[in-house]
Amino acid sequence: MQEQLGAAARDADELVTAQAAGEPVPPGSKMTHAWLFTGPPGSGRSTAARAFAAALQCTSPDRALGGAPGCGFCDGCHTSLIGTHADVEVVRTDLLSIGVKETRELVRRAQLSPAVGRWQVIVLEDADRLTEGAGNVLLKAVEEPAPRTVWLLCAPSLEDVLPTIRSRCRHLTLRTPPVDAVADVLIRRDGIDPERAASAARATQGHIGRARRLATDERARSRRAAVLKLPLRVEDIGGCLKAAQELIDTATDDAKQVSEEVDAKETEEMKAALGAAAGGRLPRGTAGVMKELEDRQKRRKTRTQRDSLDLALTDLTGFYRDVLAIQLGSRIAIANADAEDALDRIARSSTPERTLRRIEAVIACRRALDRNVAPLLAVEAMTMALRAG
Repeated sequence: MQEQLGAAARDADELVTAQAAGEPVPPGSKMTHAWLFTGPPGSGRSTAARAFAAALQCTSPDRALGGAPGCGFCDGCHTSLIGTHADVEVVRTDLLSIGVKETRELVRRAQLSPAVGRWQVIVLEDADRLTEGAGNVLLKAVEEPAPRTVWLLCAPSLEDVLPTIRSRCRHLTLRTPPVDAVADVLIRRDGIDPERAASAARATQGHIGRARRLATDERARSRRAAVLKLPLRVEDIGGCLKAAQELIDTATDDAKQVSEEVDAKETEEMKAALGAAAGGRLPRGTAGVMKELEDRQKRRKTRTQRDSLDLALTDLTGFYRDVLAIQLGSRIAIANADAEDALDRIARSSTPERTLRRIEAVIACRRALDRNVAPLLAVEAMTMALRAG
C-alpha cells in the first residue's frame, strides 16, 4: 500500500502539470481524485489518509531531484499532519451520522481551488456515517470532481459505503497491526512499561488507540475488568437483568463524564457569540440557535454512550473467542490472560457450540444498537441469550 500511495503522489505532480496545460491525464498515471481506505478499527485508516494528504502537499526541495514525496518535515507535510494546512480539510464527527447539510458544505468547499498547495484535499474519516441523503450529495462531487480536488474516504469496509460511491474510488485495504508492533509503539512513543504495553496490546488485539487508553487509564482497566466478569454473572434471570443495567449505567456515566465539560464550554461560547451578557438574558431571536446546539449535544452524548457500549461488547466478544480457543485446544495466543480463571471456568462448563451461540448473541446486540433499538432492551436480550447459551 505504501508503494502504491507513493507512486500516486509522484504522479500527482505530472497530473497537475497536464491540467495546467490543458492536456489529458498522463497514460499509466496512478493518481486519481477519489480514494477509499478500509480496514478494521485500529488499522490506521485515517492515519494513512492524512499521511497521503501530506505527501500530496509535500514541498520538499528533494522532490525536484526525484526524491519521494512525503518527507514529513517540510511546511506542507507538517501542517497537513497537524491539521493546520489551508488546503487539507479533515472531517470527523462525534455524532451518530453525517447529514445532508454538513455534506453540502463540504462539497461546496471541494469546488474551491487550492489556496497554497497543489491540491484541495478532503479527508472524510467517517464515511460510513453518511446518511443516504448525504451519500447522494457526495456522489455528485465524486462523479464530477473539481480539477484540483482529492477525496480521501475512510470506512471499516466496502459494504459501509454506497455502491455508487465506492465504484468511483480507488480502494486500499488496511489490516490490523500485529500485537508486538502495537506494544513496541506504546513503549517507544508513549514511554509505557513493556509488561503493561504488551498486556494492553494483547487485550485489544492490535488496536493502537484502545491499547494506549487501556495502558494509561486506570478507569478504562477497571471498566474492562468488570465487563470480563459478566459471563460469570448471568447464571439466573436476576443476574442477567442486573448485569445489563450495570452495563448501561457504566456507558451512561462515560457519556456524561465526556460531555459535561465540553457541553458547558460550548454553551458559554455560543452565548458570548450571540451577545448575551455574563449571566444575562439572550437577545431576541436566538432561541432557535441555542435549541440547535442542545440537540447536537444530545446526539453527541448518545453516540458517546453507544461507543462505550460497543467497546464493552467488543471486549465481551474477545472473552468468548478466548473460551472457544481453549475448548478447541487452539494454539493462538489468549487475549485476556488476566481473566484466565474465568475463561477456564466457562470453557469447562460449556461446549464450543454454546460458545459460538454466545458470540452470535453479542454480535446481534451490536447490530440491534446500530438499528437504534433501545440500549437496555438490546443488552437484556443479549444477557439472557448468554445465559441460555
